[in-house]
Amino acid sequence: MPHLLQNILILFLASYATLDNQGITILNYWPVTVGMVAGLIMGDLPTAMTIAGTFQLMSLGVAGLGGASVPDYGLATIVGIYLSARTGAGLGTAVAVGLPVGLLTIQFDVIIKLANNFIAHKAQGYAHKKEFNKMRLVNWIGPLLFACKNFIPMILIVTVRPSAVKVLLEVIPTWLTTGLSVAGNMLPVVGIGLLMHYMPIKKYIWVVFIGFVVSAYMNLPVFGVAIIGLALAIVTYQNLIKESKQKKAVAIAGQVSNASDEEGDDYDE
Repeated sequence: MPHLLQNILILFLASYATLDNQGITILNYWPVTVGMVAGLIMGDLPTAMTIAGTFQLMSLGVAGLGGASVPDYGLATIVGIYLSARTGAGLGTAVAVGLPVGLLTIQFDVIIKLANNFIAHKAQGYAHKKEFNKMRLVNWIGPLLFACKNFIPMILIVTVRPSAVKVLLEVIPTWLTTGLSVAGNMLPVVGIGLLMHYMPIKKYIWVVFIGFVVSAYMNLPVFGVAIIGLALAIVTYQNLIKESKQKKAVAIAGQVSNASDEEGDDYDE
């Protein structure tokens, strides 16, 4: 695929993905999803999925609840895959460059959300005045701002020549890139830790032990471990449903018994 077409498609992907995430979510904004599309565009799917999987692990347990701004791991994935395809950079360099871009978008996200507050009030004012055409026009500004959040950093990266990027990567001290690579390797563990923090680990610690044993000592692939986890989840879910029905039946039986006792007392009196 020509480089120009790749650049156009990668810019469109970065801009559309964030809009899709804010709207009807056809594509979804998971790193593995946008990473797969970016890998198909850049023509190196295996490397793309390796980079995307790393960012996916980083994003576990991270959610923008209540409108909070979080790192844009989707954009970081696209940036890392693009630079890897253009410069031949490895996983460590792709993560080291992509992650700061994802962190930078936090500031853009805050600014855009503040701007959208004024846009919403402006649209509300037009609605009160029954100027609905202006209201619809103003409401387009918000999505365009969100698209620009990804488009601006992405077009800066795309317009810079690959040779310039290589020179920049060579200028960066080795100790810095090594440190960023180490931090990038640690962040997936942090993501898994955040996810486990919100899960009932103490109750299901036996599942964790099973997963560790089959992975570490039996060398079972991740897909095999996932299938075992799915089977255990189904069995656990069925047991929980069964226990819930039993408790409900006991509660109903207790209510019937209490009602019978009360009727018997009235009759005796």
